[in-house]
Amino acid sequence: MTGHAKRWLLFAVVAALPVLFILLPIASFLITSFFRVEGGVILADPNLSNYGAFFGNWTYLGTFLGTLWLCLQVVLLSIALGYPVAWFIWRRSGTVRYALLLLAVMPLFMSYIVKLYTLRAMLGLNGLLNQMLVGIGFLDGPSQFFLFNQRAVLITMTVIYLPFVILPIFLSLERIPRGLLSASADLGAGAFDTFRRIVLPLSLPGTIAGGLFAFVLALGDFVTPQMVGGTTGFTIGRVIWSQFGLAYNWPFGSAISAVLLAVALLIIGLGGYAASRRRV
Repeated sequence: MTGHAKRWLLFAVVAALPVLFILLPIASFLITSFFRVEGGVILADPNLSNYGAFFGNWTYLGTFLGTLWLCLQVVLLSIALGYPVAWFIWRRSGTVRYALLLLAVMPLFMSYIVKLYTLRAMLGLNGLLNQMLVGIGFLDGPSQFFLFNQRAVLITMTVIYLPFVILPIFLSLERIPRGLLSASADLGAGAFDTFRRIVLPLSLPGTIAGGLFAFVLALGDFVTPQMVGGTTGFTIGRVIWSQFGLAYNWPFGSAISAVLLAVALLIIGLGGYAASRRRV
């Protein structure tokens, strides 16, 4: 076998993996979304009834729009908290910088369920947050304000997905040539003007990438709303989970998943286009 043929064979083997484990399952979901369930049996009767049931029912559509709004809040909060952290780490020098970066992304090495239970305990009636607010006199007694509601889902998602935002922002800042900062200072620009005119625009690709990470992860999350959301923390992820698990209506769950996938791809495409316009 020639070297050219070996390269093509290696390419075919590598390309087969995403096709088998990603594209084919997605195609299966898309096909199943046109079927229907009758008497607990999935019937291959292609139609658009599942999509009509989704868009024609405000309960499902409202939950979907509410989830999008929740994801947008997660993105905004994650960037608002993650950008200063990434900037602070980037401004450090030597081994301190990478030690702080490792500390910031350390939660990525922890179990997702462990992080959920930890945050659930912190937000509970006897949790650290309530005790701190009662201790400083902000609250008269422990409050359920921070748990089993949409607010708890927002706080938990923001904390959990924060490392996914910090890392790409830091990497984007790391790629900014130090000479640009020195040149800006030599030309008389202050720290704020340098940040506004150089650092912020050149770090936008990483900021957008981090925001996309947080948005897409939050969009499909159903474990977090179930663990800390209670009855008022319902999201479209929980709806999809219920259709596949409790209701055994796989075609309808597949249809909602297809809508979710289309929206995620649209957001990723828009974010990629915006990032390409500000590439470092």
